[in-house]
Amino acid sequence: MEIVLNAILEITSPEFDNNGSIPVDYTCDGKNISPELKIGNLPSETKTLALIMEDPDAPYGTFVHWIMWNVPPTDCIGKNCSPGLQGKNGKHETKYLGPCPPGGATHHYYFRLYALDTELELPFNTDKADLLREMEGHILGAGELIGTYKK
Repeated sequence: MEIVLNAILEITSPEFDNNGSIPVDYTCDGKNISPELKIGNLPSETKTLALIMEDPDAPYGTFVHWIMWNVPPTDCIGKNCSPGLQGKNGKHETKYLGPCPPGGATHHYYFRLYALDTELELPFNTDKADLLREMEGHILGAGELIGTYKK
């Protein structure tokens, strides 16, 4: 899917720098809770936000750790907070699944945030492909934050 953006969203975390190491609390080796995410540069027309967290370094292809949509426009998604509807991660669960790379290699975790001009009508068991398909034509802006983790 090609995305034409009207805006580049700012997405940061007080827990780790872009391309920095994700603290253990936010992984399977710790509390397995989602980190706080700070959001900036939202277009004024934003109706909702969507979030996809994934690991492209997974051994069998990109692994989805978290998807969420219909998040009200905000400048912060709090720690261990899911203010939107959650869809299926790579384990077919509807929740945040923290980094848990096998084999001792460093993996990269992409938190991709999308500003949308609409509220999405999706069932609770939605996966990443369905979410991306429904977002087509509704994306006002996007941004990403990358964290790393190694056991």
